Amino acid sequence: MRLQQALEAFDRLNSQDPNKVDFMGGKIAKEQLYSQRMYTWLLRFKPDADEALTLAVYSQHIQRWKIPRHTYTMDRMGYKQWRQTLALFHAETVASVLIKLDYDHETIAKAQYLLQKKGLKRDEDSQTLEDVVCLVFIEHYLAEFADKHSEEKLIGIIKKTWQKMSTKGHQAALNIELSEEVKILITKAIS
Repeated sequence: MRLQQALEAFDRLNSQDPNKVDFMGGKIAKEQLYSQRMYTWLLRFKPDADEALTLAVYSQHIQRWKIPRHTYTMDRMGYKQWRQTLALFHAETVASVLIKLDYDHETIAKAQYLLQKKGLKRDEDSQTLEDVVCLVFIEHYLAEFADKHSEEKLIGIIKKTWQKMSTKGHQAALNIELSEEVKILITKAIS
């Protein structure tokens, strides 16, 4: 019950996203759709996920539009600073929602820990969150990237994505139905 209330609260915040995308014959807030895709993948990838991981997965991009990428330098350093700022913002936003719903300190702290990408490759839940992020990217956003970037850049992006994933994540990614063009890119990147 409380988990459902939290997810609905995250949806309310993300529904304010001014960026709308086409989905199933209508328009939906970009980050609201992203949250739903993340949740769907979590249920497929780790259906027994605990509440803190579920909260972190669903709120991965909560109100992301409030800190636009262009407000940081358009280089690697600016990208890293932007991502660090976002991680802290997401963690603080989620904590404010969960406090209002009387979540315990431990659950809030764990969700914040996961949202800040701590413990990657060492903590199972951190790795699960990262795998889900990568799986959502591959299934729903990689083809869009492919239309905008050179093959060389795409192969680099896929290699970096692949390195972030676990073996279980790799197996799940290879089972996603993708266009032939995207499959070829992935094969080039991982071979």
